[in-house]
Amino acid sequence: MGVTTPDNASSFQLAFVPGVTPGKWVRTWNERLPKVRLDLVPIDVAACADAIRDGRVQMAITRLPDALDHRDPGPHHTIELYEETTVAVVPKDHVFTAVDEIGVADLADEQLLWPLDEPLVVRQRLGRAVDHRPETTSDAIELVAAGTGVLLVPQSLARLHHRKDLVYRPVTDAPTGSVGILWPAPTSELADEFIGIVRGRKATSSRGQSEPAPKRSAKEKSAAKRASREAAGKIPGKGARKPKR
Repeated sequence: MGVTTPDNASSFQLAFVPGVTPGKWVRTWNERLPKVRLDLVPIDVAACADAIRDGRVQMAITRLPDALDHRDPGPHHTIELYEETTVAVVPKDHVFTAVDEIGVADLADEQLLWPLDEPLVVRQRLGRAVDHRPETTSDAIELVAAGTGVLLVPQSLARLHHRKDLVYRPVTDAPTGSVGILWPAPTSELADEFIGIVRGRKATSSRGQSEPAPKRSAKEKSAAKRASREAAGKIPGKGARKPKR
């Protein structure tokens, strides 16, 4: 059974930050709400709060709490979806490539790059910071390739910026970030639909969106009860013959 179109809206604007892949949720949305176009809006973490507050998007899949550290989105809700692994991106000939993972102590003598778009927010920076702060993570990746320093990022961003001359290794005890969803309060019906999809809620159990089952008449209820009792063998069916005496 399909769902009705909530809010009388023809589209829903969903922002997502680099490294996030909302494809599976988009497919489910298109199956359940084919009449409501899902517009995907690429966005930086720092711009998410403004986009939510200004109404340019109805929801954002972003990094939390990082997105809230840049701006105030106004009345809002958040849900954390999963925690990301922090990795160190290094040149292919770096000593870290000899091991499968490293620890924070291994970074003590390393020059670390901290881009201005802050893909990983930490209270205390690790290693020795490079004086120059690149504008973006992409710029920082170029500097890693040039041998300027090491870059700490969520693993999804390391995969996004993959190149043959770089590798990455998990940093087991480094600070981590979470990917979650951010949306304005109060929660709209369409926002609730997307939350249900993300949480694995079945279409038939979507809160308030499923078409209600039609009410049955007293006659239909009586017939259904009789059919159930017949199936259980408690009473003979209409076509059953009376036993001969």
